[in-house]
Amino acid sequence: MDHRGNTAEQREGEQSSEPTEAGEAQRQRLAERPWLSSYASGVPADIDEVTETLVDLLDTSVKRFGDRIALEFFGAETSYSELGEQVARAAEGLRKLGVKPGDRVALVLPNCPQHVVAFYAALRLGATVIEHNPLYTARELRHQFEDHGAHVAIVWDKVYDLVAALPADVMRGRIVSVDITQALPLSKRLALRLPVKRARESRAAMTATPSAKHVLPWERLIGGRKLSKRVVRPTLDDTALLQYTSGTTGAPKGAILTHRNLRANAEQGRAWVPGLSEGGEVFYGVLPLFHAYGMTLCLTFAMSIGARLVLFPKFDLELVLTAAKKSPPTFLPAVPPIYDALSRASSRKGVDLTSVRFAISGAMSLPVSTVTRWEEATGGLLVEGYGMTESSPVALGNPIGPSRRPGTVGVPFPSTEIRVVDPENPTVDRAAGESGELLLRGPQVFQGYWGRPDESREALLEGGWLRTGDIVTVSVDGFVTVIDRVKELIITGGFNVSPSEVEETLLSHPDVESAAVVGLPRDSGGEDVTAAVVMRAGTVFDAGSLRDYCRTRLTAYKVPKRVVQLDELPTSLIGKVLRRKVRDQLVADRKAE
Repeated sequence: MDHRGNTAEQREGEQSSEPTEAGEAQRQRLAERPWLSSYASGVPADIDEVTETLVDLLDTSVKRFGDRIALEFFGAETSYSELGEQVARAAEGLRKLGVKPGDRVALVLPNCPQHVVAFYAALRLGATVIEHNPLYTARELRHQFEDHGAHVAIVWDKVYDLVAALPADVMRGRIVSVDITQALPLSKRLALRLPVKRARESRAAMTATPSAKHVLPWERLIGGRKLSKRVVRPTLDDTALLQYTSGTTGAPKGAILTHRNLRANAEQGRAWVPGLSEGGEVFYGVLPLFHAYGMTLCLTFAMSIGARLVLFPKFDLELVLTAAKKSPPTFLPAVPPIYDALSRASSRKGVDLTSVRFAISGAMSLPVSTVTRWEEATGGLLVEGYGMTESSPVALGNPIGPSRRPGTVGVPFPSTEIRVVDPENPTVDRAAGESGELLLRGPQVFQGYWGRPDESREALLEGGWLRTGDIVTVSVDGFVTVIDRVKELIITGGFNVSPSEVEETLLSHPDVESAAVVGLPRDSGGEDVTAAVVMRAGTVFDAGSLRDYCRTRLTAYKVPKRVVQLDELPTSLIGKVLRRKVRDQLVADRKAE
């Protein structure tokens, strides 16, 4: 695809040419955006203005790559033509359930072909998709369903009962049950029915029978005719997705992302990676599609270039290594622990991963040691990017080429601008080289939080600038290094954890008087959720019991890895617990151990 922006070679040529009006404009642009000189060869300064929705994106790929494989799941293959057919049938099924433009359709699914079909089917009707973690507890799901008021929910059969148990005023519409084993090859489906322990365990991990008498199965939803072309299609400025995030503070809230936002981010990613083979790449979907990072890299970016998307319900080292023998990956978006596990296993087991030309790490800091280990194992490049749900999510990236700079999160994507400001007064810019809060602006920046105008105004400043809550420094040539966070979110395994949510859970325990939850850095990158508690007089501290209590109320990644007892928590003059001081104390105690 052609881009209006100039490539690196064109920029160099203009700099050395005789003075012209165009050349002067280009020099001005380089002065304003010095990072352009570090772009990999062929990467444009700006992407074209987006003209196609996500629905158009898939339609185009179905026409261009119809016979090529779109999805692979445990060896079962779905072509782009078959994917388009299934989306049309699922859209008609949803239409018959009453889904109309602007309605919300909740997805509570692991990575599977049905997830991809449901995503695009809802969008085809002009509906809004809401992604949910299928491992959420009833309490966590209820909060989000109360907030968005979905009209239909398409859910993994293992969590059907959990969603069905939501009060009628919370889950008001129909629930569609998805048995992901139906997407397996016939031989594997039959193997799951064998009367042996391993088969029973595998089946129990993948599927369950809902207790309700009248359940609408996915197969019935898509078993009818295809959607009529007379149905109104969405526009670029229609909301495509509500992606829940803790944002910069507080409880999870729905980030409003339009077709334009998500389509632009897919185009930015496409422009960022020179040398992509359209219709020839193999993406591995080891990141959850319900996460903003996995959603953009796999559900939109991969589909936009006609890639084969190999789906995994969760990251399983053996499954990935086995799949690599059949369909060697060429593009692997992941997080540092996955790169570490694969590179070590590749060396130990002699599995060839040299097919991976491109690897983009996000959601947590990428240690230089991980980069070295991965590149020695594969011969490909591993670069770090930066983003947040509110930016669809990718906004910065290390160039995929010799100008990359490990230890930084890279430079702004095409059509993306940055500022560094005083975190106490974001209207005041910091001088070059000084640390400050990072602001972002670009076509991928979200439209605000669902039903939260005050928080939307706090996050989105005048002129479309997004407050990231991250404290950074920027080099003279535009490379960004994250050094701290204004926000106190904990990033663990690539997921955001709100300390307030975990603290509220601990404080609901009758023996806990006060609690502070912080993230302690781990050597492999990311953080461990760590809690400090003060117990009520006369009670006995039991770290294991408190963790078990949290485990019944929180998703596994939110449960504190460690709970420690303190005599008191440091507080401000107004009694607010000072998490930063708690964190510093726990770090010091750990070093002293």
